[in-house]
Amino acid sequence: MRDLQRRLTELRKKETRGIIGLMSGTSADGITAAYTEITGTGETAEIDLIGYATYPFTESTRERVFKLFKPGLATVQDVCEMNIMLGEAFGDAVNQLISDLSLTDVELIGSHGQTIWHQPDQGATLQIGEPAVISAKTGLPVVADFRKADMAAGGEGAPLTPYLDYVLHRDSSECRVLQNIGGIANLTYLGIGDMVAFDTGPGNMIIDAVVKRYYGDTHDVDGAIARKGNVNHELLDELLKHPFYKEKPPKTTGREVFGEHYAEQIAKRAKDLGLTNEDLVATVTQLTVQTIIEAYENYLPSFDAVYVSGGGARNPVIVEGLNAGLDVPVLDYSELGFSSEAKESVLMALLANEYVMGTPSNLPSATGADKKVVLGYAAWV
Repeated sequence: MRDLQRRLTELRKKETRGIIGLMSGTSADGITAAYTEITGTGETAEIDLIGYATYPFTESTRERVFKLFKPGLATVQDVCEMNIMLGEAFGDAVNQLISDLSLTDVELIGSHGQTIWHQPDQGATLQIGEPAVISAKTGLPVVADFRKADMAAGGEGAPLTPYLDYVLHRDSSECRVLQNIGGIANLTYLGIGDMVAFDTGPGNMIIDAVVKRYYGDTHDVDGAIARKGNVNHELLDELLKHPFYKEKPPKTTGREVFGEHYAEQIAKRAKDLGLTNEDLVATVTQLTVQTIIEAYENYLPSFDAVYVSGGGARNPVIVEGLNAGLDVPVLDYSELGFSSEAKESVLMALLANEYVMGTPSNLPSATGADKKVVLGYAAWV
């Protein structure tokens, strides 16, 4: 049996640790793996991103994952089987990245897993992708399950990204908004000595669901479908009345609120209103834009620039909409020196580093937790 505690103690004593971070987000497109070298911990941590790659899920795997998102359809057996299958997929991603980059100094893995349920009002969340299986496939210690400790401390278990934003991107001269647009859109406001973070609402989730429903594609490539349509303001105004947008931060949301069932309701309403498919895609795309802008107006102090990451950063209709609605520069996250695609995987590497170092990595101002806690659990097989 491997001595996990001895191994963690050895890693804690090292000046720099080679860590692979693994991320599969709410869109469940695949696994992004990033190799980092991290020196130090906390505010003084220094992160060097060496390389990364995204390994797409097969369509059959993606369909099985999406089945888990539907209450009443997936069984406990389905969840258990996919926990192991995804653990194997995460382990394969690590081994493939090591091979692709010819890595020799990987010492630790940080894995987010695949969220299949997140219900913060009940203190409940579940990420699958068994860490013990990842460890068995790679021979490396794995730190995972980063949300539960924050929720046990009274928080929402999200957002986690603000910790990375704070460590890497706080600036003494510029007030910044770091806007991630994944399945769900979330922001981090970094002011001068001030920080706010919360989910703004759906990012790509509803767009993707509508595009899949009517076009059979996974997403609206380059916003081409939305650009052909016209925003229906009657439907948009109805959607903007959702109570989530009126909740004060800190707040988080997910597929449980804005998933396929919600997209189906929107599609039915659009049909009643006589919208074309292109008009519907244009309208839900504008919903993402408008809810982000209104979140800024309602809940943030003034700021100097917005840096956009996530899949939504590759949708020019979303980016153009933000530019049109804001009077500050809207820039790509890469302007800050890190790849947008690798960002959340780098976060998982940092959270694993903080677990090893015993450093709390939740931000109560973002999650609503009662106190700072160390996030994650470790496995080594």
